[in-house]
Amino acid sequence: MTVEIYSDVEDDFRGRYNNYLRSMKQRIYDTYLGYNELEDERKMVNQQAMRTPGRRGEIIKSEEIDKEFSRRYSEHKKVMTYSG
Repeated sequence: MTVEIYSDVEDDFRGRYNNYLRSMKQRIYDTYLGYNELEDERKMVNQQAMRTPGRRGEIIKSEEIDKEFSRRYSEHKKVMTYSG
């Protein structure tokens, strides 16, 4: 029963954090123009994880940030493949 509650809470947290990450702006390639909100969030999460290692929240955040970068990279790759 407790495992299910934690699982539901974790799934809810992942969903809300994923929506939050999708709203952030990030430049895709090596241009120095644009926003770096997603990269800044990654740095902040990594710094917090160094201060308090082993916290599940930071681990989940780090995983979700990696997924969001992968999603954006693959979307950008598809656009470049179809347009080029």
